[in-house]
Amino acid sequence: MLHHLSFGVADLARSAAFYDAALGALGYRRVWADEVSVGYGAADGEEAFAIKQRAGATAPGEGFHLALSAAAREAVDAFHCAALAQGGRDNGAPGLRPDYGPAYYAAFVTDPDGYQVEAVIVGE
Repeated sequence: MLHHLSFGVADLARSAAFYDAALGALGYRRVWADEVSVGYGAADGEEAFAIKQRAGATAPGEGFHLALSAAAREAVDAFHCAALAQGGRDNGAPGLRPDYGPAYYAAFVTDPDGYQVEAVIVGE
């Protein structure tokens, strides 16, 4: 259903460092960049997520979050560690979430701009 999603960010360099590390842990990478934005995906031409420098950008309130697919539990763990090392805040350590399903393994962070981001694998 979704083609891509973009977040407005206050400091492009800070946010790019955060997403380079956090998304890199999940196997995603920069697929393009310019002076005011960076796009991420699995391969060139496959942007699924972008950050864009925007004055006054603010994260949505409660109820909104971005869930990213991980290939393995170890990738979820690495995402969480990388995100915290780049200024993210813990919003739920890596682990099983039985309320979401018996094999739902996820970690939750808040990025430097206040966006809620999750890495998840189901069924491993």
